[in-house]
Amino acid sequence: MAGTVEQIWIKRMKQGPMDEAAHVTAYANSGLKGNADQRGKRQVTILEKENWVAAMAELNGDLDPSRRRANLLVSGISLKDSRLKTLEIGNTRIQIYGETKPCEQMDAALPGLKDTLNKEWRGGVYGVILNDGEIHLGDPVTFIESQSD
Repeated sequence: MAGTVEQIWIKRMKQGPMDEAAHVTAYANSGLKGNADQRGKRQVTILEKENWVAAMAELNGDLDPSRRRANLLVSGISLKDSRLKTLEIGNTRIQIYGETKPCEQMDAALPGLKDTLNKEWRGGVYGVILNDGEIHLGDPVTFIESQSD
């Protein structure tokens, strides 16, 4: 079953604002156009909507998911234990390298949020972009068999 891209954010600079977007260009082995995180293994970060909703319910919170500072919010697909799996989002493939660990900024936004997001991969995942492509709101999100480039 395919998930869906619900929201897209671009982080212009470290600790800078998260700009909402309807689409973004992805560059292989580089990152998202205009995003501060380029190169390395953390070129894109992805958060599950269902996990964010569960965390807010546990803490009686009502924060916008942009506060998590991920690039993509997806629904309908579990990212738990997805290390080294390949996601296809629209026409863009992303190799997942690990779980995104929440930092102290989460507790500054809502006390207890860091610990709540540390459970069960709730903080999301990070990965490397494998091919040039575009990601749009509403794009399907699926896991695929790894392919050689």
